[in-house]
Amino acid sequence: MRSLRAVRAGRAGRDGRRVGARGFTLVEVLVALAVMALLASLAWQGVDVMSRSRAAGEEAVQRALRLSTAVAQWEQDLQAVLPTGRVPAFGFDGATLRLTRETPQGVQVVAWSWRGGAWTRWTAPAATRDDELRAAWRLSQELIGGEPGTVRLLDGVGGVRLACHRGGWSNCQSSGDRSGISASDAQDEKLPRAVRMAMELRQGELVRVAWLPPQP
Repeated sequence: MRSLRAVRAGRAGRDGRRVGARGFTLVEVLVALAVMALLASLAWQGVDVMSRSRAAGEEAVQRALRLSTAVAQWEQDLQAVLPTGRVPAFGFDGATLRLTRETPQGVQVVAWSWRGGAWTRWTAPAATRDDELRAAWRLSQELIGGEPGTVRLLDGVGGVRLACHRGGWSNCQSSGDRSGISASDAQDEKLPRAVRMAMELRQGELVRVAWLPPQP
């Protein structure tokens, strides 16, 4: 039969093992949960920042593509200007640039406008008769935005200045687009050699020079 001392020693050993194998206290669990929550919050903020940065980058890329496409179309229109002797081939009133350009289907009236921070382009159906061309030109002077044929190309435009090169640079604004212009005035029209556009954008000023086709 074991002695009392041996029994007590065995119990002490068992009690020691229980103490060494005890679980976490409530305070330790709460601290661990708080740390995990903090780490999760920091990780989510990092993901959110990356997502916002990516969205902003994609928006900037899309805007740059729209601007590039609009400027390319602007230059193509000016390079295709065609004097007809029936209506003005080129006229700027300070807010809208109107021109006639050659297309495979006929002669087309195009109007580039800047209204309410937007850059828009309106095109009339190609004309093959004088009366169609004159009607399209009159219609281009009555545009208020949103008409069929109008495309909103770019937003966030603070302003646009146009300068024409006729032996030197000067303001393009003219009276050559008035509705009552006569055929003789259109025939005597002197087109600029080039047009310089200065557009105010959020990123800064954009300047482009487009050359018109040589005139006889």
